[in-house]
Amino acid sequence: MSATRRQVLARTGALGAGIAFTGALSELFAGTAAAHGLGHTGYGPLVPDPNGLLDLPKGFRYHVLSREGDQLRSGEGRVPSHHDGMAAFAGGGGRTHLVRNHENRVTAAIAVPTVEGLTYDPAGKGGCTALTLDADRRVLSERVAIAGTAVNCAGGRTPWNTWLTCEETEDRAGTNGYTKDHGFIFEVHPTDPLRTGAVPLTAMGRFQHEAIAIDPHKGVVYETEDAFEKPFGLFYRFLPDRPLGGVGSLRAGGRLQAMRVPGVPDLSTVQETGARFDGIEWVDVPDPLAASTPTRLQDYGPGGITHAQKLEGCYWGRSCVYFVSSFARSADGSTADHYGQIWRYDPARRRLTLVVVFGPDTDVQLPGESPDNICLAPGGGLMVCEDGNGAQHVFGVTRKGEVYAMARGRQNIGTADKPEWGEFAGVTFAPDGRTMYVNCYTPGTTFAVTGPWRR
Repeated sequence: MSATRRQVLARTGALGAGIAFTGALSELFAGTAAAHGLGHTGYGPLVPDPNGLLDLPKGFRYHVLSREGDQLRSGEGRVPSHHDGMAAFAGGGGRTHLVRNHENRVTAAIAVPTVEGLTYDPAGKGGCTALTLDADRRVLSERVAIAGTAVNCAGGRTPWNTWLTCEETEDRAGTNGYTKDHGFIFEVHPTDPLRTGAVPLTAMGRFQHEAIAIDPHKGVVYETEDAFEKPFGLFYRFLPDRPLGGVGSLRAGGRLQAMRVPGVPDLSTVQETGARFDGIEWVDVPDPLAASTPTRLQDYGPGGITHAQKLEGCYWGRSCVYFVSSFARSADGSTADHYGQIWRYDPARRRLTLVVVFGPDTDVQLPGESPDNICLAPGGGLMVCEDGNGAQHVFGVTRKGEVYAMARGRQNIGTADKPEWGEFAGVTFAPDGRTMYVNCYTPGTTFAVTGPWRR
């Protein structure tokens, strides 16, 4: 990265937020070829796994917690398909509770089993499962946490330690056999799912939800919409009537608003790292339930509204919310092309800043929509799940900006002439920072990875 670009990042606060980006970042998304050049950074070169599941650096070990098709410990049925977003919560006695999404459409091989009191729509195959692990990471229980939902992709945790699971669809009742409308957020309690049930948080909108992040000081919920085909998605905020009210408080309702960047109808047009926009506006969504018109197509007045292709990750850092646009393609209808943007919104200043932009016309090249789930690593820096072509990795970025391959998947789901590997998703760390949990999307597999994380 040029000195100028580093200075821009420092001015915008990206470096001060504990997220360091340097020239090595370009290697982070360079795919399989880049992994070969990362052996002297991070934790060392990846060691081939003789069992053909997960390559890790020397000194690290993995344990398979759960695999698609196995029997759930609860006896409710089989472990569902398509393991996606996930979060880890602390429990008593050294226990850890995991809540795991299943991004199942109606075509999924193994549905989340329907359970009385936890099923929204019996025709929906998605939902969440919850695992409880002891202090030695042995599975004590595995059960359904919510069922009858659809395409549960990502979500986010709340300050009161529950999980908000997001439906990445807006199918209506009568579509694909569904008996109820979909496209909602649901709250899931990690240890007592009957406490939260299967209640859609309708005031938070009905659209193709991806992820959420909550301001831990004011309780505002930020939401991304992953609409990668035109018309593209919006960035939203939800103002709860009971902010930070604890379990069930989001059912009380509130106001859903969409972000308007004056003079910028499409975020893809912004190409310069460090570009800053003050006076960000928030416009009430006319019909959050999208009874007749998707929220991204509704009338937002003379100023219109700001769209972006492929809005995905969303997370809170210090006093700001960060959100990611994985890519933009003019061939799909975007105004301009890029291979990824990371944006930061500062609510106190009503300021939006483009923190990082990847290719094709920058010095940070990204050959495809590779970055997906992101989480903070215990020693600082980031862990990033790759979602692209070829072999799939979990990459790390140190606080000094060093980029390294942390894990490589070995589960080939393709053919000899067209190999394909299951993507990673749901990377998260145990509350004590000693274990990384990560999913392989297909075939659905949940790993616990231990080793010298503090080294």
